[in-house]
Amino acid sequence: QVQLVESGEGLVQVGGSLRLSCAASGRTFSSDAMGWFRQAPGKEREFIAAISRSGGRTSYADSVKGRFFISRDNAKNTAYLQMNSLKLEDTALYYCAARKYRFDSAYSCYTEAPDYDYWGQGTQVTVSS
Repeated sequence: QVQLVESGEGLVQVGGSLRLSCAASGRTFSSDAMGWFRQAPGKEREFIAAISRSGGRTSYADSVKGRFFISRDNAKNTAYLQMNSLKLEDTALYYCAARKYRFDSAYSCYTEAPDYDYWGQGTQVTVSS
């Protein structure tokens, strides 16, 4: 059974930092491209960051570029999202997602929600002024 479990939720002030983790089980983690998405109340789920299964390539939404950083540790079956210089508009429920291997490049990143096969339950990030 595939499980993605996010952690690291919290309340942080504007300008602060937070690191989210996504622990994967039930799969060969190193075979999966990973992504982070978020959804704020009343808004659609949006892409935040993606990392290839090799870890050699990353992609970011313009809204977080230069502030958020995605990484992965295949030995720990865990993906991370380091969030710096947080803004009020970063408040949302954050989800990690996994895309199973499809004979694609080890350096492919995916930015659309339908590209992913498995999702976590989400972890809340609240930024206050």
